[in-house]
Amino acid sequence: MKIPGRWIAVGVFVLSSSLNYLDRQLFSALAPAIRGEFGWSYEDYGRVVSYFSLVYAISAPLMGLLIDRIGLNAGVSLAVGAWSAATVWTGWARDLTGLIASRFLLGAAQGGGVPAAGKAMSTYLEPRERALGQGVSQVGLSIGMIAAPLLAGFMEPRFGWRSAFLAAGSLGLIWVPLWLFVARSAPRQAVDPGQRKFAVGEMLGSRVFWGLIFATMLVMTGYSLWSNWTTPYLVKTWGMQADVVNRTLAWIPPLVGAVGGIFGGAISMKLTGGVADSRRRAVLYGAVAVAAATALVPFAGSPMLAALCIGISYSCTTMMSVNLFSLPLDLFGVERAAFAGAALTGAYGLMQTFISPAIGYVVDRQGFAPVCLALALMPLLGAGVLYLTRER
Repeated sequence: MKIPGRWIAVGVFVLSSSLNYLDRQLFSALAPAIRGEFGWSYEDYGRVVSYFSLVYAISAPLMGLLIDRIGLNAGVSLAVGAWSAATVWTGWARDLTGLIASRFLLGAAQGGGVPAAGKAMSTYLEPRERALGQGVSQVGLSIGMIAAPLLAGFMEPRFGWRSAFLAAGSLGLIWVPLWLFVARSAPRQAVDPGQRKFAVGEMLGSRVFWGLIFATMLVMTGYSLWSNWTTPYLVKTWGMQADVVNRTLAWIPPLVGAVGGIFGGAISMKLTGGVADSRRRAVLYGAVAVAAATALVPFAGSPMLAALCIGISYSCTTMMSVNLFSLPLDLFGVERAAFAGAALTGAYGLMQTFISPAIGYVVDRQGFAPVCLALALMPLLGAGVLYLTRER
């Protein structure tokens, strides 16, 4: 069976999502080694994640506007090249100032990753395919999250933690020319001349737009938790060595999460009713499952069971996220696809800015159980916001 050209383009583009999260998640996978070298507490580690997240939150809307203006190919090439350079810089950093500066640059550049992915889905896929496209993109993110602990577990014991950043950062320089070659012949979707075009100011005055923003802050708390704290959780709670965790367990949650992304995209295609309503229902179903799985993590009887519970929580979160991040594409159209996706990306970064040091503060004093129990409820509140602010 011949694969449609638009899906080949999406498949190659998804590799940029893999590089995005490989470069980002290495910091989490190598957190124990970095904490040891710099003498950080868990709260200190949370603050560094917060610094990255703040820059990420500010950058995302600006990168979205830039990508809408200069085009997908130029925008994504700029973003991938810059974040690859930032990852290499992380490996070369010899003091705290250099390390934090490299995370600032990484956050600024990676603010363009999700907006570019949203632009690509709108450019190449039909409307009914976009949540599935987001699911495929989530597979790309999961590949990066799986590769990060495996690369860290292999490189750090042999060559030191810096070597993993140097290796990962080099890969983006290979992807940029590959994408530009594929994009030359990839068929784009025709723009519907009757589709309403939204001005940025009109979007900012829409209750639906702000509902998406606040829902993202609540729904994606679990994503932030397991993206940044899986390895530290298993090290602290079960007393395991970080390299053992990275080789044997830390890759399980993102692997299970990839299934959730594909399932979330497929289920919204099967649900009856309008496209937007189907997406909201998929978010609601995922929120119920996340609440149960996240609350069970502190009660798991072994590291493997804990990793599986984390994986289910993460999988159901990705089921929600692929539908949540497709909603602005449905509601505001291709012309504003990058900015709309960037607004949600910025909301995620802003939430993570505040939640990361708070998680570290609680973990230093009470452990992870209160964190898991509190964050289990957040996606349910986010699903409620989506329904309260839906279009009339």
